[in-house]
Amino acid sequence: MLKTRIKARSPSVLSPSSQATMSRMFHRALTHSVDSHEVEALLASAGVVINGSRPWDPVLHNHHFFHRVLRHGSLGLGESYMEGWWDCGALDQFFERLIRYQIPRKIPLYPSFFLDLVVSDLVNRQAASRAFLIGRHYDLGNDFFAMMLDRRMIYSCGYWRHADSLEQAQDDKLDLICRKLNLKAGERLLDIGCGWGGLLKFAARRYGVSGVGITVSRAQAEAARQTCKGLPVEIYLADYRELRSAFDKIVSVGMFEHVGQKNYRTYIEIIQRCLRDDGLCLLHTIGSRVRGYGFDPWINRYIFPDARIPSVPEIVRACRGLLTIRDWHQWNEDYDRTLMAWHERFLQGWPDLAGRYDRTFFRMWRYYLLSCAASFRAGQNCVWQIVFSKGGLPDGYQPVR
Repeated sequence: MLKTRIKARSPSVLSPSSQATMSRMFHRALTHSVDSHEVEALLASAGVVINGSRPWDPVLHNHHFFHRVLRHGSLGLGESYMEGWWDCGALDQFFERLIRYQIPRKIPLYPSFFLDLVVSDLVNRQAASRAFLIGRHYDLGNDFFAMMLDRRMIYSCGYWRHADSLEQAQDDKLDLICRKLNLKAGERLLDIGCGWGGLLKFAARRYGVSGVGITVSRAQAEAARQTCKGLPVEIYLADYRELRSAFDKIVSVGMFEHVGQKNYRTYIEIIQRCLRDDGLCLLHTIGSRVRGYGFDPWINRYIFPDARIPSVPEIVRACRGLLTIRDWHQWNEDYDRTLMAWHERFLQGWPDLAGRYDRTFFRMWRYYLLSCAASFRAGQNCVWQIVFSKGGLPDGYQPVR
């Protein structure tokens, strides 16, 4: 099933479009500067007042706050919150207002941004040699994620069309995926980035398939093997570039964000190689309405190292000549509701975990969940489910909702 890790492709040079974009942003940073009063005025244009009385108004505890944020951007904003320099009663509403009124775009970019931009365009940060770095996020502790997630431990957007609870939203999402894949008893299903095994267990029990799951998290792999014990499911600690076997159906949920733009084509080539001629693949991913970009620098440092959100053109280019897009289903607000449900469960379960995680972690995790919820609520990010085939299908394909 697996093979020796293949060598990553050589990185490309900085593209002309990226050069032009970087040049414009660099000029802006050099020729424009703002002070704390101008920042306060920008925030006021979004209905946010420093030390105000509304839930979304930030309350400052350290007078160095403005200097830190102007010098280090979103990284300084997040780190200063973690360290208790400021508080906000409703972080999600604070970030929603910043995003809707495009406040970050109106503040000159901090110097290290340009280095990050060059590195991301020149270096393959998601190369095979770095594939297991993201595992540290998922290795935080199975008990921690069990406290925050639903009973199946599904760590991706739920489907809330007919659901009124997190449990139902995740069950509905799993069933939607299985129906979109037209799963049939006896088929072999590959789950790339299988998490704690919830989808494979669901598909094996409800649809009678056998399965293989891969993950780069040791904690996830161990838990997934227990979750799927007694079922025709195999779990491997492996990178997607090691896959060799053929499968009737392939699914990947919330993993493509860790692939990186320099590896999109390789990823699709592997799916094309492993998918049987009459098979289907479903890709569930966060997406960007504009050119794909890396996660917020704070998210990259503290939550998802080297993650990157794809755009429509990048996915289409990666599939050209290899896979046919059969369906493209977009839903955004569902992730807002999912993240807010996780946040509620996190707060409820925190007293049982406070002995293992410190107050800085508590603030970090709240900041992560609520800022991400705001990004979907304000329309900055999307959720896509894309169905692929290798070509024509004998019975065609009817989209499922």
